[in-house]
Amino acid sequence: MRNEVAGSIGEDGSTRCGFVAVLGSPNVGKSTLVNRFVGAKVAIVSPKVQTTRSRVLGIVIVGTTQVVLVDTPGIFVPRRRLDRAMVAAAWSGATDADEILLLVDSERGVDTDTLRIIEQLKSWRRRAILVLNKVDLVSKPELLVLTAELAKEQIFSDTFMICAETGDGVNDLLSTLAVRLPGGPWLYPADQISDMPSRLFAAEITREKLYLQLQQELPYACTVETEKWTDQDDGSVRIDQVIYVERSGHKGIVVGKSGARIKRIGEAARTDLERHLERRVHLFLFVKYRENWKNDPERYRDLGLDFDA
Repeated sequence: MRNEVAGSIGEDGSTRCGFVAVLGSPNVGKSTLVNRFVGAKVAIVSPKVQTTRSRVLGIVIVGTTQVVLVDTPGIFVPRRRLDRAMVAAAWSGATDADEILLLVDSERGVDTDTLRIIEQLKSWRRRAILVLNKVDLVSKPELLVLTAELAKEQIFSDTFMICAETGDGVNDLLSTLAVRLPGGPWLYPADQISDMPSRLFAAEITREKLYLQLQQELPYACTVETEKWTDQDDGSVRIDQVIYVERSGHKGIVVGKSGARIKRIGEAARTDLERHLERRVHLFLFVKYRENWKNDPERYRDLGLDFDA
């Protein structure tokens, strides 16, 4: 169900629209917050860091304001080409945003990646809204100490304390964003909640299930591509996807004993897709070995990433 929050709207009925970039170090809850704002899944979520690989837009209506949320990959020190492309996508999402949210995991506190983001914002002379997430896991005295520590950076216009998982404090934050965005026409239809193509969203859902099923580093060695999308006469859809692994030995791990793991992944992905698409889904998964897919420009193009970042 879409999120509906009453906004503060001018008497002349004019509309507002703007972009809000959600920045933060890996695994602080950015995608969870964007999904909570929208009231529907537009970005995949897992407990593993660096789940989000590309920029994702979530679109929510607050009164007559259209808030376009830019969910970005976590910002960290890149080591490989894919890392560099992900971090570049995160900074790109923030460059032209009307408002910037810096999300901090209250339990983790201020890490080196958060400090790096703060220094970059200072160099841009950009102010941001500080959002302390997971406040339910931290005592009030600890929160006050964390708030005071970050206030010393002098780049934050406001501070919000929320729990993206439960939604506590999220609507207050969204209402504040709505009245700060500039006046102007909406950029997307009223019923659109994301700009992600259905084929890519379906692939991302399956990749989310891979992250939840596979351990350690193996999920980072996989990518998913929707090869075919076939609308059926009975209103259902057939989706054929390929899971690419970068080592031949990974195929057996993804498939599992007697195909048990790939079956669990497929069932979980199909259930999620049916909920999102609101129709029956026939999902067929194939696992293929593609050496060095992380250096294939086509994969980056599919994800909206800059291969040369």
